[in-house]
Amino acid sequence: MKNENDRDWRSPGQSWVKTEDGWKKTAKDENETNNNVSERKSYCKEEHDKENLILSINYDVAAKKRKKDLLNNNTKIPYFHKDKWIYVHKGSTKERHGYCTLGEAFNRLDFCSAIKDSRRFNYVVRLLELIAKSQLPSLSGVAQKNYMNILERVVQKVLEDQQNVRPIKELLQTLYASLCSLVQDMGKSVLVGNINIWVHRMENILQWQQQLDNIQINRPTNTGMTFLDLPASLQLNIMHCLSDGRDLVSLGQVCPDLSVLTEDRLLWKKLCQYHFSDRQIRKRLMVSDKGHLEWKKMYFKLCRCYPHKEQYSDTLQFCTHCHILFWKDTNHPCTANNPESCCKAVSPQGFINLFKF
Repeated sequence: MKNENDRDWRSPGQSWVKTEDGWKKTAKDENETNNNVSERKSYCKEEHDKENLILSINYDVAAKKRKKDLLNNNTKIPYFHKDKWIYVHKGSTKERHGYCTLGEAFNRLDFCSAIKDSRRFNYVVRLLELIAKSQLPSLSGVAQKNYMNILERVVQKVLEDQQNVRPIKELLQTLYASLCSLVQDMGKSVLVGNINIWVHRMENILQWQQQLDNIQINRPTNTGMTFLDLPASLQLNIMHCLSDGRDLVSLGQVCPDLSVLTEDRLLWKKLCQYHFSDRQIRKRLMVSDKGHLEWKKMYFKLCRCYPHKEQYSDTLQFCTHCHILFWKDTNHPCTANNPESCCKAVSPQGFINLFKF
């Protein structure tokens, strides 16, 4: 086996000269060798820089991916489109392919901002209750996630404002009862997602219910005139503006004077006539021993038998000309000559019915 000293340095392509000290390369070849060495070093450095650049890019991509995954898993902000309206179509046309679903509409319309508006709050709560009763399985995974995130914001708003406690309790109770029956059918693909996720959401609902049960209404700090300081006639006029009999019952529990006012027969008579038709009232007549109609008892009996009239300060609007669903204060691309004549208010149940095919 040859060692290092046995190597033949007189390879082809190199010029050697014999000197007193032995054979040596010519100056030209030495320059070319030095140039080749420097070129190899430069090439290696460039390759090293490229490798570092690629590694840096891969690291940034991986970091962004991890950050995106973490955001998708932990985000509490529902995803909404830029346009706050949606085209409702129930079939394919030459211009549009496919159809619009309830989940898509729930994602596109800005319900997250609507709950901050006192005029729309009850509307959104009623819509959430109707979806909880029968439409939750029809929502997509993203829509179900948005539903729970909006519900959490509703609960937090009630805890902060200490208002509308009763309807939110009823909403949570309805949702929990629906989930109890739906989770039992998880093997039938009733709900989207892992069962552990829904069990965790049900635990959150129980926690929210407990927080609402423990809420304590703080008395106002101002020392000005209160409702109790008003004359009885003015108090009664204000009671006539209430549309829910349960609010009257709660008001009558404040003090004995208000309890007497809330038993006014005319007050309950107008409440019955507001919510129910004359035919419905005639079917549920209740007469006292003195021969008077028991309007208060009739009201609660009618509520158990018939749906009461719903009243909202602001609702979603539907344009019959261009089939677009939108909030009243947002613009939509309507091509009608008189867009206002084409718009009609949509009740929460009407919103659900738009997506029943």
